[in-house]
Amino acid sequence: MMKRMLQWISTGLLAGVALSALAAPQLVDKVIAVVNQDVVLQSELDTLLQQIQADAREQGQSLPPQAQLRRQVLDRLIGDSLVLQLANKQGLKISDTQLDQALANMAASQNTSIAKLQHQAAARGQSAAQFRETMRREMLLAEVRRNQMRQRINITEQEVKQVVKLLQEQGNREQRYHMGHLLLSLSANADSAEQARITRKAEQLLEALRQGADFKTLAIAESSGPKALEGGDWGWMNLEEMPTLLADAARGAQRGDIIGPLRSGAGLHIVKVFDTKGVSQVTQSEIKARHILIRPSIILSEEKAKEMLAGFVRDIRSGKANLAKLAEQYSEDPGSAVQGGDLGWANPDIYVPEFRDVVNRLKVGELSPPFRSSHGWHIVQLENRRLQDATSQATENRAYQLIYNRRFAEEVQAWRDELRDEAYVRIVDEQAAP
Repeated sequence: MMKRMLQWISTGLLAGVALSALAAPQLVDKVIAVVNQDVVLQSELDTLLQQIQADAREQGQSLPPQAQLRRQVLDRLIGDSLVLQLANKQGLKISDTQLDQALANMAASQNTSIAKLQHQAAARGQSAAQFRETMRREMLLAEVRRNQMRQRINITEQEVKQVVKLLQEQGNREQRYHMGHLLLSLSANADSAEQARITRKAEQLLEALRQGADFKTLAIAESSGPKALEGGDWGWMNLEEMPTLLADAARGAQRGDIIGPLRSGAGLHIVKVFDTKGVSQVTQSEIKARHILIRPSIILSEEKAKEMLAGFVRDIRSGKANLAKLAEQYSEDPGSAVQGGDLGWANPDIYVPEFRDVVNRLKVGELSPPFRSSHGWHIVQLENRRLQDATSQATENRAYQLIYNRRFAEEVQAWRDELRDEAYVRIVDEQAAP
């Protein structure tokens, strides 16, 4: 991080020296915020601004005034910088191989090609290299969040039983809500004048919304919540998935309802129910698969691991080898290796995204080429699919996931606030200062 600051300084100085004999020095880039040992550059802010504006044009979404949008974008970049600094301390990285696999999965899920994804990015002002690095950055941010949440979220057996009971009472029928959220930050230690100011602002926003103002535009401009730059849009959720405050607001609400202001330790909240729908879930899709896992190491490189599995694929397809026998001998997944790589019947959503995406695309009997996940290199064969009536175990798994999703949303915001509170942040660019 410090290296990037020194590079910026040295680049600026060298540029000045080179041009001094011909003309006045021109600024190569500009620091707009200092975040611990890192900096946020003008070019980074401009790039993200352009992406948001391009996305808004595609979706027909209006945006707040430039100064407000700029402030929100800077806040996002500061938060991302803090997370990336934590990743650097922990030695976390996204390799080119992992990135390539993620891009291939994204393209396949959208029934397109990586080249077309790059073309779409170019239309938004991103080069192919910038597109790759943006993807790498987003993957790293997500990985740090997941690691932190695994440490912070503890779910008890009693909590799972309570949600299972609720699901059973609902007969697996549940209401889902498309929720919007706007947060006006207010410290618990704020004086009466600040409390009054934020309360007036909340009332003004509520009145504007009741008069037909666009919720997403106001959220982009004013919200301090984690989804501010997404227009406060939390997507579709049921009550068990929502943070407690959103769930309390949604319970019994109707489409178009605006609720607030609601007070929490973070400040004042305004919630909108964009839409509602009922969902019936009677069966779930399950797959039966068999795989081999090879983990790269100091002795075995990424390329050698991939080549080794490619050789297995050729031998299996030609009939020279049997996947189960190879798994018993070579697979480094201790749970399945002794079973000949058999993973049994399972909902594919339990697997890491890279594995899930590959196995979901396979036809019954098809063997995949080698691919990379966070665990290492795999080949997998899909043996069967079925629609299974929801069992009590499946219901428990679903209950656990619902609780985890709710806690995840709550804990991510608390963790972000803690990172910011403990950091040294100095905004150099007065235009972006609150």
